[in-house]
Amino acid sequence: SFRKKGASLGPILAMLIATPATSINALIVTAKLLGAKFALYLFFSVILMGIIAGLIGNRIKIKKTLTDNDNCNCNEKSLNPSELKTIKKSFASRLVSVFKFACIQMPKDIGKETLVGLALAASVDSIMPVGYLVRHYLKGSIGYLFALIFGLAMYICATMGVPLVDALIKQGLDKGAGFVLLLVGPITSYGTILVLRKEFGMKVLLIYLGLICSLALIL
Repeated sequence: SFRKKGASLGPILAMLIATPATSINALIVTAKLLGAKFALYLFFSVILMGIIAGLIGNRIKIKKTLTDNDNCNCNEKSLNPSELKTIKKSFASRLVSVFKFACIQMPKDIGKETLVGLALAASVDSIMPVGYLVRHYLKGSIGYLFALIFGLAMYICATMGVPLVDALIKQGLDKGAGFVLLLVGPITSYGTILVLRKEFGMKVLLIYLGLICSLALIL
């Protein structure tokens, strides 16, 4: 929506990084399970990643597309006042749409991921072979590679990813690798990837994913 209203690439990339990984609920759960210092470092790391990605995004040349405002101006010239009145939503209908999305649609969208996150955390914490694999095969650089691949392959809700990471760390995963998973997982949802590719092209998508992976590892 911001793109169609004329927003440049930099702010869009910054928002796509910062928004999913800095929810208040996620930070509270992170502070409770992994400590306040960990939560604060995670928060400021996400902000830093968003700023860096935004600055780089502003330097990428992309093709300008027709915005909603352009479409609206063209359409309004060809419509009479009565037709314009019918296409403009009232404040009440917009408010209903907001609450419908927040209270009905969004819980439906994240409900499955929430249950999966809890199930994965429980299995890591209670099933012996999983803990054995983490302690013996996900040490050092392998653990970071696992965090990157797992974070890219699965969408992990920022809040419910914390119990999973906490369970993995307790079973022997490096805290830094867990940190990478908490960064990469929420930011690289399939929805974000598909929309970026559609609106900006494969080049921008690859730069976006490369920045996230490299900055997460460095941080």
